[in-house]
Amino acid sequence: MKTEVLQSKFENGNTYLLAHTVSNSDKNWNQHPQFPGVYLKNLITGDQTNNRFSSLIVRIDPGCILDTHIHEGRTELHEVMEGSGTCFLNGNEIHYSPGDCAVIPDDTVHKVIAGSNGLIIHAKFVPAL
Repeated sequence: MKTEVLQSKFENGNTYLLAHTVSNSDKNWNQHPQFPGVYLKNLITGDQTNNRFSSLIVRIDPGCILDTHIHEGRTELHEVMEGSGTCFLNGNEIHYSPGDCAVIPDDTVHKVIAGSNGLIIHAKFVPAL
């Protein structure tokens, strides 16, 4: 399966919760409040899971940077869906391409720079972001 197809399926698929189903295509992309060229689409929020888990799609435009940050008390999983880029994780450089995954332990400094075609990551947080 091509990664573009997988990314589109997540973006336009459904999120099934105990009480109801939500169409992901009804959810908006939001500009990251701190980083230009970075957009977020929440799939599962902490409100829906008693703050135990959250999931979102992160879209980083070509050459843009999800700059240095940490998630206090939260473990994060990156699943690269489309594009390429580089993740700087606690002093290590990781080259991202579709199919790659990276575990970012809680309280760990990291940043991501998108390559020339941009980067789309499915990010999951425990507990919820």
